[in-house]
Amino acid sequence: MIRRSFHAAVLAFSIAAATGLAAGTAHAMDDLRIIAPAKPGGGWDQTARSLAEVMAAGGAKGVTVENVPGAGGTVGLAQLIDQEKGKPNVLMVNGLVMIGAILTNQSPVNLSMTTPIARLTGEYEVIVVPAASEIKTLADLAAKIKADAGSVAIGGGSAGGTDHILAGLVVKSAGGDVTKLNYVPFSGGGEALAAILGGHVVAGISGLSEWSGQIASGELRALGISAPERQAGIDIPTLKEQGLDVVLANWRAIVAPPGLDDAQRKALLGVVDAAVKSEGWKKVLADKKWTDLYLPGDDFAKLLTEETALTTEVLKSVGLVQ
Repeated sequence: MIRRSFHAAVLAFSIAAATGLAAGTAHAMDDLRIIAPAKPGGGWDQTARSLAEVMAAGGAKGVTVENVPGAGGTVGLAQLIDQEKGKPNVLMVNGLVMIGAILTNQSPVNLSMTTPIARLTGEYEVIVVPAASEIKTLADLAAKIKADAGSVAIGGGSAGGTDHILAGLVVKSAGGDVTKLNYVPFSGGGEALAAILGGHVVAGISGLSEWSGQIASGELRALGISAPERQAGIDIPTLKEQGLDVVLANWRAIVAPPGLDDAQRKALLGVVDAAVKSEGWKKVLADKKWTDLYLPGDDFAKLLTEETALTTEVLKSVGLVQ
């Protein structure tokens, strides 16, 4: 069944390429499994289930989602690499957080062992302080960091995650001693918010959606956003325009197992491309307020290499990785 479905997908892909059919008209793959390497309900799980629903709406049959949680996604990654090798009907959701988990957990498997398919979505990070803080601008924060990085406690998510990576990049760009980064990890946005509002940390870092309500209400002051340029409808200056050469997105992506041939890889690229260019996916992005950061194929593979090198450098500099 898998072999027949795969050959049908390759044939559909070839027909679409030859005839110039619009994306989504000939890219169906049946019996596709999408691994979400996390518990149900989180971002990776939502991404996997949304993609499965869009594919099903586009005509694919038997698309399923399998949750394989544990160790920042590296349990699912190990399954993809060790047990799913060569299977042309399996995909796995992943993201920048997984790169940090691979490094901090000293995982024997990594994303370079997979077949990169595409980056799908992302969210930019914001740096905030409480409204009553004496720090009014990013320049104020950067000056404090440069003078004594250890005295500036920065709260965020888990150690080695995207928030931690951004904190390291900000300290380095501000001219502070990154080895003295004072990062305080919290298990959730609620805990971090309480610490910020309670004055237990100087500043906080998180994805924009986490604290957008408190920013809008004036409880928190957003000093900057880690986007490459100003974002439509978001009145927050970028870090870059304020003198810190830092851009970072907490992206989510999709990869396939190792051991696929070029035709199998192209078939999966076609299936995902059709899904993300469909009206159904555009609705998912709008409903969930996800930023479209679609980057397929070789361009995504290049990004993976760059982001792995960057994350390794940052986590080494703050002492999380040897």
